[in-house]
Amino acid sequence: MAQTVADQFAEILVAAGVKRIYGIVGDSLNGLTDSLRRQGKIEWIHVRHEEVAAFAAGGEAHLTGELAVCAGSCGPGNLHLINGLFDCHRSRVPVLAIAAQIPSAEIASGYFQETHPQELFRECSHFCELISSANQMPRTLEMAIHAAMAERGVAVVVMPGDVALLPAADAPLPKAPGLLPAQPVVTPANADLDRLAALLIGEGRVTILCGSGCQGAHEQLLSLAECLKAPIVHALKGKEHVEWDNPYDVGMTGLIGFSSGYYAMLDCDVLLMLGTDFPYRQFYPRGGGVRIAQVDQRGEVIGRRAPVDVGVVGDVRATIEALLPRLKEKHDSRHLDQAREHYRKARKGLDELAIGRPGKPPIHPQQVAKAISDHASDDAVFTCDVGLPTVWAARYLAMNGKRRLIGSFWHGSMANAMSQAIGAQAAFPRRQVISLSGDGGFTMLMGDFLTLVQQNLPVKVVVFNNGALGFIEIEQKSSGFLDFGTKFKNPNFAAMAEAVGVRGIRLEDPGDVEKGIAEALAHDGPVLVDAVVSRMVLPIPPSITVEMAKGFTLYMVKAVMGGRGDDLIDLAKANLWQ
Repeated sequence: MAQTVADQFAEILVAAGVKRIYGIVGDSLNGLTDSLRRQGKIEWIHVRHEEVAAFAAGGEAHLTGELAVCAGSCGPGNLHLINGLFDCHRSRVPVLAIAAQIPSAEIASGYFQETHPQELFRECSHFCELISSANQMPRTLEMAIHAAMAERGVAVVVMPGDVALLPAADAPLPKAPGLLPAQPVVTPANADLDRLAALLIGEGRVTILCGSGCQGAHEQLLSLAECLKAPIVHALKGKEHVEWDNPYDVGMTGLIGFSSGYYAMLDCDVLLMLGTDFPYRQFYPRGGGVRIAQVDQRGEVIGRRAPVDVGVVGDVRATIEALLPRLKEKHDSRHLDQAREHYRKARKGLDELAIGRPGKPPIHPQQVAKAISDHASDDAVFTCDVGLPTVWAARYLAMNGKRRLIGSFWHGSMANAMSQAIGAQAAFPRRQVISLSGDGGFTMLMGDFLTLVQQNLPVKVVVFNNGALGFIEIEQKSSGFLDFGTKFKNPNFAAMAEAVGVRGIRLEDPGDVEKGIAEALAHDGPVLVDAVVSRMVLPIPPSITVEMAKGFTLYMVKAVMGGRGDDLIDLAKANLWQ
């Protein structure tokens, strides 16, 4: 039997299949970390910032679907976890956070580093409780694990350092089947399936919108699209599960999507939403002319973004399998053919932007993203920072059913890409992991670049070095503001990488992109690619609104009047004179 609460805590984590914990040691964690050291079954991944620990745990959980763990010492230590935990929670990945606490006798006394994690973390967790005694610990930890796994999100246990050192209670070690129950497969009721089928087999043109809930339903989805002669539009989180080997896919919708996806959703009679809670209401059909059906295993999201005519609670794969026998195949493919032709033209236009001319810098970021996709392994894991790296990842990384794409797609945090790549690489040391990092995101948590060296993680970090918070700059211009507070004075990131023992490659000419990316991905070890790209490339949205056009016009007037006319020339060169 375990000797201390900390020993028992570690044994329960082993029973739950935990293989590693990301964090930074500290006095209030010493009991637990010493137990882990003596036990020797769980690896401690020493990061440089606890926010990275939470993002890394999220990256691992994204890929494995299993419980991942991060930890922080009392006060500031575990407070640093909070942003990464918000991302994990909103991304619906199972993560357990261990928040150490000050000595239990000092709680509420205004003690050094005192905070109340059980209150602070409540908004970003399904379960958040303080362990105050040895008898309480085993059951509380087990409930936390249950909550993280069953509800697919974050659970937090708060434990004072002195409680971790108490003699353990006499409690049986939990068994994995009870600790980690399998996820249920929800099949809709027959009446709901009948209503959905009646809507879909009518005379109207059907468009399908797919999200991450379509994971594992690729074959069924293609059968449904063929039966309905329906184009498939995907949200960003549906990209890795939907777009590959899919003749019905017509691109992504949303601000960073394709015009083909945007119009396929607007120009239809029935919109079928499958496993998506796509949040941007301005991209849904307007008015009452389009009927909407929504399928999701989370009943609480049905009708949240747009009014639905038929709402069905169920797993996407199980729902389609039960639905197909109720449908009659349609033969009019004009809607599908029109959407596919629109997509072909949109795809061709985007691919043309990814062609560089040797000897004519600056490099266009699209060229770098496409080169990454072309040279990456068949089962590569891509992570991308929020902002322009997400735009280029969404448009140029080709999925194939084995590749994975991870980002802060719901929480929208900076500095997620390299952090999540650490977790992905730790979980899969032999798999190619590539971080598409913005210079803003990379430098925000740049200290953990050293973690790649210390932990011997062969992550390939590609920094899109445009010297600016590029997406914010575009937002400012589109709203009519002069760009302000967005520029960076960056170092030579490749030279910096070499200084800490990492292979560094700097790209400044379009003619060097293919060779540089290929060399980076072939290198046996971590690499940093410093890709010096144009700051002026515009990620044109699928539909330019009057407000956006007014904003850019106003920006140009302000730029000329403010003596910044050269910016307009650079903008034109980057986007028109290719």
